[in-house]
Parts: sequence; structure tokens; C-alpha cells
Amino acid sequence: MSVEPKLIRFNQTVLSKYQIYNSIFMTLPFDAVTKTGVLLPLFHETCEKGFKNGDDPTTIVETFFTKYQARRNKQSQINLLFRFIQYIERQVVLFDAIEDAAFPVVNNMDGVGTLRNLKGSAMSEGKMEELKAFLEEFKVRIVLTAHPTQFYPGSVLGIITSLTKAIKENDLSEINNLFGQLGKTPFFKHKKPTPYDEAKSLIWYLDNVFYSTFGEIYNYIQTNIYADGKKHNDIINVGFWPGGDRDGNPFVKPKTTLKVANKLKKTILKKYYEDLKSLRKKLTFRGVEERIIRLETIMYDYSIDLNHKKAITEKELRLELLSIRNLVVKEHQSLYVSELNHLINRVHLFGYHFASLDIRQDSRIHHSVFTTVIDHLIEKGSTSFPENYHELSEAKQIDILSKATDEIHDLDVFEDEMVRNTLKTIAIIKDIQKSNGERGANRYIISNNQTALNVMQLFAMLKIVAFKDNLTVDIAPLFETIPDLENAPGVMEQLYQNPEYMAHLRARGSKQNIMLGFSDGTKDGGYLMANWGIYKAKELLTAMSRKYDITAIFFDGRGGPPARGGGKTHNFYSSLGPTIEDKEVQVTIQGQTVSSNFGTLDSAQYNAEQLISSGIKNRIDGERNKLSDEDRAVMEELAETSYQTYKDFKNHPMFIPYLERMSTLKYYAKTNIGSRPSKRGTSDKLVFSDLRAIPFVGSWSQLKQNVPGFYGVGTALKKYEDRDEWVKVEQLYKNSKFFKTLIDNSMMSLTKSFFDLTKYMSKDEEFGDFWKIIFEEYLNTKRLLLKLSGYDELMENEPTSKASIEVRESIVLPLLTIQQYALKKIQEFEKAGVPKDDPEKVIYEKIVTRSLFGNINASRNSA
Repeated sequence: MSVEPKLIRFNQTVLSKYQIYNSIFMTLPFDAVTKTGVLLPLFHETCEKGFKNGDDPTTIVETFFTKYQARRNKQSQINLLFRFIQYIERQVVLFDAIEDAAFPVVNNMDGVGTLRNLKGSAMSEGKMEELKAFLEEFKVRIVLTAHPTQFYPGSVLGIITSLTKAIKENDLSEINNLFGQLGKTPFFKHKKPTPYDEAKSLIWYLDNVFYSTFGEIYNYIQTNIYADGKKHNDIINVGFWPGGDRDGNPFVKPKTTLKVANKLKKTILKKYYEDLKSLRKKLTFRGVEERIIRLETIMYDYSIDLNHKKAITEKELRLELLSIRNLVVKEHQSLYVSELNHLINRVHLFGYHFASLDIRQDSRIHHSVFTTVIDHLIEKGSTSFPENYHELSEAKQIDILSKATDEIHDLDVFEDEMVRNTLKTIAIIKDIQKSNGERGANRYIISNNQTALNVMQLFAMLKIVAFKDNLTVDIAPLFETIPDLENAPGVMEQLYQNPEYMAHLRARGSKQNIMLGFSDGTKDGGYLMANWGIYKAKELLTAMSRKYDITAIFFDGRGGPPARGGGKTHNFYSSLGPTIEDKEVQVTIQGQTVSSNFGTLDSAQYNAEQLISSGIKNRIDGERNKLSDEDRAVMEELAETSYQTYKDFKNHPMFIPYLERMSTLKYYAKTNIGSRPSKRGTSDKLVFSDLRAIPFVGSWSQLKQNVPGFYGVGTALKKYEDRDEWVKVEQLYKNSKFFKTLIDNSMMSLTKSFFDLTKYMSKDEEFGDFWKIIFEEYLNTKRLLLKLSGYDELMENEPTSKASIEVRESIVLPLLTIQQYALKKIQEFEKAGVPKDDPEKVIYEKIVTRSLFGNINASRNSA
């Protein structure tokens, strides 16, 4: 392996290659507009020079046309801008593919944080038994969600994969063909995907990446760490949300959930069939060959028809493979036994479910659904619910719900579609468990969970509809807002004190799943407070759960960028200390984070191993990661100050109008990238609480202002500087890996900010002062983060990530300029009272929407 520093490896294998391939790419004739490839570099240069001179985007675009394309008419100019967008989108794809191809060269696949490195360290320190014991109880779950932050259609993902392979092999003619294909493949979705479409595009990753990678990781642990032929803990597994996540998505119906579960099962059976087909060529021995052929035939037929008459259960498949293995060992000198073990391990890991389908719904929907159901039961003479049930105290209601024994057999008696669908989804969980095994669907998440009653309503309904005698479903409350996080320990204690709920937990291995949402936490409380609020909630929930002899299993709803809990995720998990339960790392992965962190075999293996080792590192460094009382007090005050600053900012009268009129917020709904609506409420008026975190964070990102990733941090730090207590913050930075990770991620948000793009807004009579408030906080935060870290420039400690960001930001600079130019035109039309459907205005709106894509895709390294 190359021993040059990481940045040099990046420059050689990524930067240089991009420059070479981009120059080939720019000569391709994609369209009727000639010379696009020649003109784009000139436009890029005009943008760079213009922003250096303090010009605004409108001046830059007009200067370009005057200087280089004076003879073009208006229509021709618009066409060229669309061609630029088309080219830039594809330049982003090219850079993605080059970076993916270079991944194993830039990153040391056997270095710190990898399993080989862990094993080597454990052996040299005589700690192999400790490592084995840890791996026997620790788990990592990657949960794939369909949140719309990925703008590539499936066809483009396929091209990226092929392009990555061709670049790795330096196959120029294939690269040329793929460039041509890329130029002619549309990126824009004319209609919204269905939830099933979203599921299919994520199953592509399961099929092409996770089956192989997670299988290899598990094989390595089984073969090289345990090496005893016995079955061990399935340390790494996959969760799945598309088709099960009903929160805010009216298009997820019960039949969608079933359809997705069936697709997952068919896909894994097909993978087993493919493995058996290749084994058949090797295991050509007497007494073995015909048994492998029999399994291969069954798996093939079963993967096509789930009602296949000769189908076998997962247990029967496993037992037959183990029996074949015994025969190969006993009579055929263990020939190809390792290949056979690989398949046995995968069957253990993925079962007949491939990924565990989570169901999720909002507590407010549940409340109205369950009220209807309880009214119906009372009307039918319920033995559990008294007529005055709704007037009773919450404690009394919880008591009744915990003991409810009613049953509903006919769900079609309910006329309301939401009631019927919610109950049918519960019934379908039972069907999926019968077909795909219990792991197929055994967790139900309640978003916006505020009370113990929210949990007990679901607890009762699961039993009433489908699980009367044996509840094989974990209920996971999701706490998101700052007040909900603060109330969470009290909510859990109320549940732990309920004998029936406690009996359920004991039957589930004395584990309680608790989900914490970073995205809405940040939207609600700002960057520092969201992270600190979740940290404190985890500490209190850990202590509360341990008090009742329950292990809390924390499931983090993290997004891609730092502002949604992303950033260097494994650094968070290695910094938690002994006061936070760490038996499992469960984390959502979505959108461009899937393609950037788990999109190729190399990156998926590397990032999954980093997550496994982060848990081990936290266990080793446990006491060292513990915050002292002094550091805790500083962290608390920083979070509180930043929270107050962010709240004041959010309550500014210009906050909502600015987002609505100066950002791309309202254009997210027009991109057709996700199946669910872009906001929760139905009101035409923009209400903050209705805003989804993704368009909220994304709109700041398109403005290159990245407010949710830093706002309030600078003010909080400045308070210590002004009081001459800076040394306290320095101590915290030196002592706390958790705080250092927060600061590093905030630096990433600042690095991706570019205020020259919107400097023209400072002169706007309506929004000028508001823009200045944001810019002031940006300058403050940047200065103080550099002072705190001792760096001369942001992200100095991560030169490779910084270099990658710089290239990506440079690629999309013309795109952002075009977007701001179009937004300014729309604002002028609106001020002049031009009607909504004016053709020219509609064209500019299209430009804004189309330029959203490339910019979001280019920010994949925020993951």
C-alpha cells in the first residue's frame, strides 16, 4: 500500500484523474447547443472573478453573456443556462465515481478502526478474549430510510457504479461510452416516486453492496476472530424504512408494507440461489452434489413464487447446509468448506427477511385512531374500557390500556381510511413475521412521542388487533424536540413502573428501544443544544433504564450533513463515555449518505468497520471520555446560550419570510424526489412547526449559509471570551472528544458556507439587516473556532475532506450562481405583480428547481 500522506494520495488518484477525465468529458457533444463544453469553463472563470470583485450573481451572468455571447437572444441564453446545469450535474457524477474508485487507495483499508487492525492490536496486547466477549454482545444496525436527499434516479446510480469500475480499470473506451450514456440519461423525475419505488432503489444497495460487504465482515469475525465453527452474535444488520414509515406519508398503505416485505424476501432468496449455483460447480462430490442442486432449485422457484409448494423454512435451509458441511468435512477433506461457511453465515445474518422493516407513525395520528377504536369497543360493550374512559386521568388510562383484553377481528368495520390502514398495518406485521421470520418486522416507532400514554395506546392496539398472547414487537418512542428530550426519562420511568409493560420488556430480553431525532432536534433547538440535549437525554435514560435493570438501545435518527446529526458519525460513538449505554449503535442512513458512505463495496466495508470499532474504542476509553463537573458546566452554558441565540433568531419577524422568499424552500416540493409531502400541515401559510427538517436544512445549504450547522455557536463562545474565561472552553476542547467532534462538524458547515453568493441581499431594503445578522454570526463563529482549535484555516486537521469539499464547491459554483440569478428574477417578477403562470416566470422557477439537484448531490461528503 502507498505510504504517501493521505492528501497526496487524494491529489494523485482523485484530483488529477478528475482533471483528465473532465477535459475528455467537456468535449462530448451532448445536445443541439454547440460549444456548451467550451463555454462552461469560461462561465466558471467569470463566476470566480466576479465574486472576488464583489459582483452579485445577476451581474456575473449578464457580464458573461455580454462578453462571450452577445449575439444570443433571450431564449438562447436560457437554453444555455439549462445546458450548463445539465453539464454540471454530470460533472458531479464523474467526481463521485472517481472518488469511489479511489476509495481503497485514499483510505487505508487495514488501518486504524478496521477489523484487521483491531485483531492485530488485541493479539499483540493479549486481549483476544476481551475482544471476543465484546463482539459477542455489541451490535451495529444501519437503518436505510427513504428521506428525500438523494436526487439520482436508479439508472444514474447504475452508471456511477459502472463508471467507478471503468475508472478503476482505466478502461478509456468504456469510460467514453458511459459519458455518452450519462449525457443522454435524464436526471429529472417527472413524477414523484411511490414508496415502493423508493424501496426498490434502496434494495439495489442491499442486493449489490450490503449482502456482499456485511457478509464479508461477519465471515471475517467468524473465521479470524472466533474460528471455532460455532454461530456467534450477528454483529451487523440492516433496518429498512421505505414501505413501513407512515409518518407524514399518506402514500404508504398496508399493502405497500406487505409488497416491500415480499420484495425483500424474494431478493434475499435470489442471493442464496446465486450462491448455491456457484457452490454447485465446486461441490461435485457423491452425496453432496444432488443436495446442493435440490436447494438451488428450491431457492430459484421460491424467489419467483413465495407460495411455492416445495418451499422450505429458513431453519430447514440452515440445518440442511450445516448437514452438508458436516458431510464435506467428514468425507471430502473439507474441500470448499469456507465457501459453504460463507453462505451459512449469510443465512444466519439475513434470514428470509434481508432487512428488518420498521413501522413508524406519528403519536397524534395514533391518538385520533385509537380514540375511534376505543369508542367502537365501548359501543360494542367492551369488557376492558369503561364508558367514561376518555374522562379518566392519564395514569388510569394507562392502567386500563396495559390490561386490555378486547379483540377486533374485522378491521373493515371502520369507515375512516386512516383508522383502517393503521390497524391493518398492525395486522400485516404479524403476517410478515410468519413469512419472513420475526426479524422481518418487529419494531414500531412512535414519532413525536411525548407521553407514556402514547406508548401504551400502541401497546394495547398491537394486542387488540394481532398479538393477543405474545407481543413480538418492540415499541420505540421517538423523542425529538428539546422539551421532549427533557421529559423522556420521566416518560420511560412511568412505563417501567407498569407491571404489564415491564413483563413485555422482560420477554423481549429486558431491552428498550429508544429513538432520538437529530434533524428535528436541530431545527428546533439549534446545533449545540440539539447534540447536547440528546447527550444528556441518553445519560438520564441510561441511568433510568439501569435502575429498572433494563438495557436502553439507542437508535439515532441522523441525517447526512452535520446540521442533521451527520458529520463524522463514528467519532460521536467513540466519544460517549461510560454514562451512556453502548451495547448497540443504531443509526439511520439516508439519501446521499447511502451512496457516499455505503455505495460501494469498499466504502461500505470501511464505514461499517469504523462503526464497529467506535463502540470498542468507547468501551476502552470509557472513563477518559467522562466529562468532569467543570467541563459539564461549560458545555451546559454553551448549549443554553446558543439555544437562546438560535431561538431569538428563529423568532425574528423576518425568519419565515426570508426562507419563503429568498431561499429555495418552496421549490423542494417540485423536485419529485421523495414520495412524501415536503411539509406536514395543509395550510398555505408557512408555519415553522410544519417544516420538515430536510427542506429546512437543505434551503440554508442552497443559500450557502448553512445556518443550522453553526448558528449560536459563535455567540456562545464569545460569552466566554468577553468574560476572560476562554481558558475554560479550551479545557473542554482538550478534555472532551464529544465536544471536539461537535466543533469539527460545525467547521464543516462553515467550510461549505459562501456568503459572497448572497452578499447582494445585504443591500435589500427588506432583508438586508436580517442577512447581516446571519453573516455576523458566521464571522464570529469562524474566528472563534479557529482560535479554539489553533488552526490557521477551517478543517486543517482533515485536509483530504477539505480538498474534496473544495473541488465539489468549485464544480457547483456556476450552478449556484445561475440559481441565485433565477431567484432574483423571480423576486423582481413578484414585486412587479407578474401573475403566477407567466411563462417567463415559470421558466426561471424551473431553473431554480433543476439547480437544486446538482448542489445537493455534490454535498455527499457531508456524511
